[in-house]
Amino acid sequence: MPDSFATRQNGLQCGMSDDSVSFASMNRDTASRLVRAGLVTGVTDAIFSSVLVSVFYHSTVTRLWQGVASVLLGKEALDGGMTTALIGLLMHFGVAFGWSAVFLFLFMQSAWIRDLVASRYGVVKVAVLYGPFIWLVMSLAVIPLLVHRPPTINFRWWVQLLGHIPFVAIPIVASISKGSGRSA
Repeated sequence: MPDSFATRQNGLQCGMSDDSVSFASMNRDTASRLVRAGLVTGVTDAIFSSVLVSVFYHSTVTRLWQGVASVLLGKEALDGGMTTALIGLLMHFGVAFGWSAVFLFLFMQSAWIRDLVASRYGVVKVAVLYGPFIWLVMSLAVIPLLVHRPPTINFRWWVQLLGHIPFVAIPIVASISKGSGRSA
């Protein structure tokens, strides 16, 4: 057998089985799904949030992302200019990737979720559950623990609860299930 980089890479001379090669391929597919879900969700939700605060709440996009940064950095982040706005945007994408990773894990581990996603309107069915779940955990547990105050449940809170279905959960569920051979 010739000794080439290609044959070493596919495991033929490294003693790796065909299962190992398919495992590496699966890991690339898994990573690709996670990257796609994190980016699509981060962008989709960022656009939703930016339009919401600038058009309907009469604030600025900079203030939105400074507010996100203030969850970890404190109220001083609201006076931090573009630097803290960019930190907030990075945090936003970190959260999008985190929730995408959680769903990817659940999708890979649960035949029930995979079957539900594969059913008619399955992405929407799952998103109707996952989107509000994300908002409930973030708004009732994660953020209050970080800022040391309870959430304010008002009209904007309810807009976020419902907005997490089309602008967070649908991108996550659709991106993770795409290419699985099981999405509908």
